[in-house]
Amino acid sequence: MIKVKNISVYNFENALRGARNPLESWNKSDSCWKKGEGDSKYYYYIGENDMKLALKLIKAGSDHRKFMRQIFVSIDITAPMTWWWDMDTYKVATVRNSTSRMHKLGTRLLTKDDFSWIEFTEHKQMVLEHLNYLIEEYQKMLKINAQGIAQNIWTEILEDLPESYNFLSTWTGNYEVLRNIYHARKNHKQKEFRDFCKIIEELPNSILITVS
Repeated sequence: MIKVKNISVYNFENALRGARNPLESWNKSDSCWKKGEGDSKYYYYIGENDMKLALKLIKAGSDHRKFMRQIFVSIDITAPMTWWWDMDTYKVATVRNSTSRMHKLGTRLLTKDDFSWIEFTEHKQMVLEHLNYLIEEYQKMLKINAQGIAQNIWTEILEDLPESYNFLSTWTGNYEVLRNIYHARKNHKQKEFRDFCKIIEELPNSILITVS
C-alpha cells in the first residue's frame, strides 16, 4: 500500500531559464504563467521551444540535464518499511522527515490499517493481537513507573514489528531523482514502486521524467 498527498512541484520557470544560460538563448523561451481551466490558480506552461530544448538536454544525459535537479518536489508519502528501505537508495539531494517509532510506537493500540497487508489473515490477526498485548503491558509498566520492565517490553514491540508497518514521511527531492526512480522501478516486483511510478506519471510536465 502507498498513499500520497500534499504534492508540491515548483521552480519550473527558474530551472528552464537556467537551461538556456549556456547558449544565452533566453530570447527563444516561450513558456509562461497561465490561469488553469476552471479555476483561479496560475500554472507554469512549458512552451514548444522550451520543451524541445528540455527534451534534447534530457536525452543527452545527466551532465546536460542539470536543470532537472532544479525542479523541486515535496510529497507526503505513507508506505511500508520495506518500500522505504529501497526508496532510501535515492538519497542524492533528497530529504525525508518521517513519523517516529521511537516517539510514537507504544502510545496507542495498532490496527490493521497501520500495515500494508494484502490480506488480513488469521496469522496477521494473531500478530496484531500480540503487538497490542505488548503495548498494553508497556503502558501499564509506565503508569507504575517500572521503567526497566517498560523498556524491555518496548524493545520487544520493536523487534516483533512486521516490515509491513507503514510510515508517513514528507519527502523532498527533484525531477532528476524521480527520473532515476521511474526508469529503474516502473516494472519493479514490489507493487508500491509500480504504484508510485504511476503517481509520478501524473505530475506536472511528467514527460520530462518519463521520456526515454
